[in-house]
Amino acid sequence: MKHLFAALMLLSWQVHATEWLDGPELGKLFSEAGVQGTFVLYDVDADRLIGHNRLRAETRFIPASTFKIVNSLVGLSVGVVSSVDEALPFGGQPQMIKDWERDMGLREAIKMSNVPIYQELARRIGHAQMRDGVTAMGYGNAEIGDKVDRFWLDGPLKISAVEQTAFLARLARDQLPLSGDVQAKVREIVMLEQSGERTLYGKTGWLNAPNPGIGWWVGWVTNGQHAYSFALNIDITQAADAPKRVEIGRACLKALGIF
Repeated sequence: MKHLFAALMLLSWQVHATEWLDGPELGKLFSEAGVQGTFVLYDVDADRLIGHNRLRAETRFIPASTFKIVNSLVGLSVGVVSSVDEALPFGGQPQMIKDWERDMGLREAIKMSNVPIYQELARRIGHAQMRDGVTAMGYGNAEIGDKVDRFWLDGPLKISAVEQTAFLARLARDQLPLSGDVQAKVREIVMLEQSGERTLYGKTGWLNAPNPGIGWWVGWVTNGQHAYSFALNIDITQAADAPKRVEIGRACLKALGIF
């Protein structure tokens, strides 16, 4: 029943959220930054998508570290960690980023995008529970292959920017098929900034880091009772492109008057 509910929720969104508005001002931001990519905003109340490069927005890519949101939700919901502050071991091996070489909880690990911590979380969840969780939430193509600690880094899991906004809108509104407490905890650890009544939540991702690949920034903004989810992805051709994920994303949110 849980899987059927998730499938029906996703199908309902795909049927009704059909309006797409091109944002020429958004395309200009990508051109000025000298990168190829897409940005899409889902206005939940208006049930409308506003974005740049619709074809790319509907194309699936490997989610990379944006999947840490889902990994956190599944890990908490099945109880392999008791809280977002329970420390997980990093494994003792040298890491690409020196700060990853210590044990930490999800609250800290998600902010520094700590890969080994989230790989340990995935191994504790196990293949069956991870597959069920990803399927229940209707996340992208829901394919996790046979490597429970690599599928969001190497595939076969893929998701489009449009699908990211659908998923995040449900998380923002407490509408995933998980307990409200679990959803609230994950919202808490991905909160980035508050400005008046507006709150920004987000998570970056970089497929194939530190080499050329796809860069992500996804999240949502709440403004009182209103919610706007968003997803950006760009081609990262050099390390200098990486900061542009958030820079362009913030510029898009500002251009649309969202944050």
